[in-house]
Amino acid sequence: MIFVNNTQQTQDGQARPRRRIGCLSGCLIFFAVYFICSAILGWIMGDALSSSSVTLQDQTVYRLQMKGTLVEQAQEENPFAGLIGQMPYVGSRANQETVGLDNILSNIRLAKNDDKILGIWLDGAELSMAPASAKAIRDALVDFRKSGKWVLASAKSYGQTNYYVASAADRIVLDPTGEVNWNGLSAQKMYFTRALEKIGVEMQILKVGTFKSAVEPYFRTSMSDADRQQTMEFLGGIWDEYKTAVGASRGLSAAQLDALADRYMGLQPAKDQVEAGLVDSLVYTQDVDSLLRVFTGTKDYHLITTGKLAQVKRPESKAKDKVAVLYLEGEITDEEGDGIVGTEVIKTFKKIRKDEAIKALVLRVNSPGGSANASEQIWRAVQKIKADSIPVVVSMGDYAASGGYYISCGADYIFAEPTTLTGSIGIFGTIPNVAKLRDKIGVDVDGIGTNKHSDLEGNIIYKGMNKEEQALMQTMIERGYDLFTSRCAEGRHVEQDYIKSIGEGRVWLGAKGKEIGIVDELGNIDDAIAKAVELAGLETYRLTYYPEVADPYQELLKLFDNTTDEEKMILKVKEFCSKPRVMAKMDELIIK
Repeated sequence: MIFVNNTQQTQDGQARPRRRIGCLSGCLIFFAVYFICSAILGWIMGDALSSSSVTLQDQTVYRLQMKGTLVEQAQEENPFAGLIGQMPYVGSRANQETVGLDNILSNIRLAKNDDKILGIWLDGAELSMAPASAKAIRDALVDFRKSGKWVLASAKSYGQTNYYVASAADRIVLDPTGEVNWNGLSAQKMYFTRALEKIGVEMQILKVGTFKSAVEPYFRTSMSDADRQQTMEFLGGIWDEYKTAVGASRGLSAAQLDALADRYMGLQPAKDQVEAGLVDSLVYTQDVDSLLRVFTGTKDYHLITTGKLAQVKRPESKAKDKVAVLYLEGEITDEEGDGIVGTEVIKTFKKIRKDEAIKALVLRVNSPGGSANASEQIWRAVQKIKADSIPVVVSMGDYAASGGYYISCGADYIFAEPTTLTGSIGIFGTIPNVAKLRDKIGVDVDGIGTNKHSDLEGNIIYKGMNKEEQALMQTMIERGYDLFTSRCAEGRHVEQDYIKSIGEGRVWLGAKGKEIGIVDELGNIDDAIAKAVELAGLETYRLTYYPEVADPYQELLKLFDNTTDEEKMILKVKEFCSKPRVMAKMDELIIK
């Protein structure tokens, strides 16, 4: 919790005028960018109709490229990310290649049931993902193999989580220059207390929950016993899952896998990885094609990537009734941000309520928490959905902790993966005290007010809280905790005192969450959808997904709305032009 004074002044005390496009260069930039984007828009719109779907060929292999960053909901692929990153005004997000978990799981299901797809090639091992999402992919691969089809995994090197997924394959190959980084799990945190002391900043901490450790880096120099305990427990649980799954696939015991981890296999020669049973053989990355010929039985096989396979037309249900799936991913904020924005989520809930065909709702939650106010607003929206006799089922992803659990607790039923991090039922606030810093740099603050606490927000930052102010703030935090735990108790149909006893800001794995009653069942998003269908009593249904994918053409039209600041206009246009489909067309236009 940081209070910010929104009042801004220029050095001369005058209002700062907005920078206008009033010069010739500005006009030239405007029209040049406008016509370029118009040309690109025409290319995109012309191409959209011709490339909306892909037809599968016989003897196809699904090439699941294990690279980029895994997100819940698919975004457009960006093959020109490297080029975009070199463009001025384009931020680092342009270089972040993302892969949708929804696309991967859907593609694996399609590959299992379509005779044109012979098998799956896990290409590489550089996909950034958390354990719960990794388990979802691994489980899907295990299910895929039940069809009698094969999975081949190859990589230059394997990190532990990627190796955990790859262990579901029929055969794992490693480049002779590579390694399997099998060495156990660890967690490290940075503590800033001494650094803040050196610059004269004290973080004033307000919290409820012995295990609420997010604020510890600002007033401690090492892990508390409580944080050490909870961290070791969930690391141990994840490591046990890795050993159990890998051991079953590779014919290795937990003791053997621990012994290999103690050798730090990532520092051992590649041949030792084969001898240890972690991989089957050593094959240069450039020679994997020869293996694919063996697995497919032909040299004329075809490869299809995740993005392309997602464009293959699927059978469409004509059922009238719908089950809505709403993805809630990221940090929870009130009115702005890249994650779960409370105001936007409320609008989506209103759309869902207006659609009379929607008979059930699945919330896919992947969030470490955030704003208490936004979490309460989303909780309220869930209750209004339920009041319309629409069952709500939660499917937890990698995280559903703190605010992530707050927005989940009011659902009719909750699923989590065994390695989901959930709970963290607690609340905290942090307020910087810069009094010593002011003194160091020679800045004084003075003012007046009509009442005792007129300038509370400013004073506690510039001068620090006195005992009375600290008591007032702590009371507010405790009210928030009481509300949070009451929502959890109501949703889980237990006493509030019980929630407080397992709360205290403690993080639990999904498997433990089921034991203590904050989760109903272990399972994935498909299990959650099946439960929602059951609760709604549906025989036939079709799925509809939220949030809806933004229309890039409409985004372009909005670029120039109320935008007269030259730099802001250029930034907006650059951001639009950094979109994958736009970049692809720019590249095509340049080539031609």
